[in-house]
Amino acid sequence: MSIATPHPAITSQVQSSELSRNSAEVFHAAERGPVLVTRRDAEPLVLTSKAAADETDQVLSAAASLIGVAVMVDPEVFAQRLTDAFPWAAALSENERALFADELIASARACFSLKQHNLFLGTLNGWRGTAEAYAAGLRNVSNDWLDVAAEVTDPRAS
Repeated sequence: MSIATPHPAITSQVQSSELSRNSAEVFHAAERGPVLVTRRDAEPLVLTSKAAADETDQVLSAAASLIGVAVMVDPEVFAQRLTDAFPWAAALSENERALFADELIASARACFSLKQHNLFLGTLNGWRGTAEAYAAGLRNVSNDWLDVAAEVTDPRAS
């Protein structure tokens, strides 16, 4: 596997109507680098070449592998240094930061090999949510009420 240099994030911007009026020009721009396509009633899209998307996937996969190797060298240092990259991780205990580090590496390796980034983002955002709850004073609060199932009537039935 060769490691490629990623392209710049966005090289130009067009409105979605340009795709139908001047598609050849927009496609040519996308061959030079990612193009932000703005839409009136929807989220903007990024148009890029398959080669550029593949390069990005290769870089992310290589980064996940490198981090995995670095963690194997000294996992304790990695867990301790997580607060450099994610300052909110300081709200986690030392043991929780170690768990966070393990889950983050495992999810990074899995999602980048599958080219599905949701697993990594879910892990990262889940731990951040935990840190936010702790910072809000919910570290030792009983959450027994979460296990109580209550029957709820279907609102469409009334």
